[in-house]
Amino acid sequence: MFTTFRGGQSGGWRVTAISAVKGAPLAAVPSLSVVHSEAIALPLLPSRTSWRLAGVASHVRYVERGEKTQLAAVQAGLGRPAASCAALIPIRKSAAWWELTQEERRRIFEDQSHHIAGSLKYLPDIARQLYHCRDLGEPFDFLTWFEYAPEHAGLFEDLVGMLRGTEEWTYVEREVDIRVEQIDLRG
Repeated sequence: MFTTFRGGQSGGWRVTAISAVKGAPLAAVPSLSVVHSEAIALPLLPSRTSWRLAGVASHVRYVERGEKTQLAAVQAGLGRPAASCAALIPIRKSAAWWELTQEERRRIFEDQSHHIAGSLKYLPDIARQLYHCRDLGEPFDFLTWFEYAPEHAGLFEDLVGMLRGTEEWTYVEREVDIRVEQIDLRG
C-alpha cells in the first residue's frame, strides 16, 4: 500500500507553514492531500506550484523486541478526531549514513541518539507513521507524518527539537517541515 502526499491547490489539510530545515525547499502550497492506494497516485498535470511525495509504511527497523513491544503499547493510531494538527517532515540522509552497516546505524539511532527511548514520552499524545521511499526513486528517504491535537503543539515542538539535536540528525542532508491543519468539511 502506497501513501501519496500531494501539495497543491486542494486537499483535506490546510498548509499553515512550510520551511526548509536543511537543504532545498519544496514549493509553497496552500493545501495537502493524503491518498492511500495500491499504486502511487500521480498528479493529473505537472505543475511548478505543486509536488507529490510517495512512500510505503513498512516493518519497523532498528528496534529490539522490547522496544517494539513498548511502542505498540503506547502509540496512538492516526486519524483520531482530536488530532486536527499534523506535520509532514520529509528527510533525506547522506551517503555516509547509507554506507554504514545496519548495526552501525542502530548504534547511532538508539544507543547514541536515543531515538526510541526519547520519543516514548511523547506517545500517545503524538501519533506517528514513517513511510519509506528511498527505493522508490523519490527525492527523500523517509516521509515522517505526525498527528496531534492543538493543545499538544508544544509537545510536538519538544519532540522535533529533541530529534534534531541527536547524533543521528547530523546525517540528515535535506529536511523540509510542513505543518498542516485539518480542514473541517462538515460545514
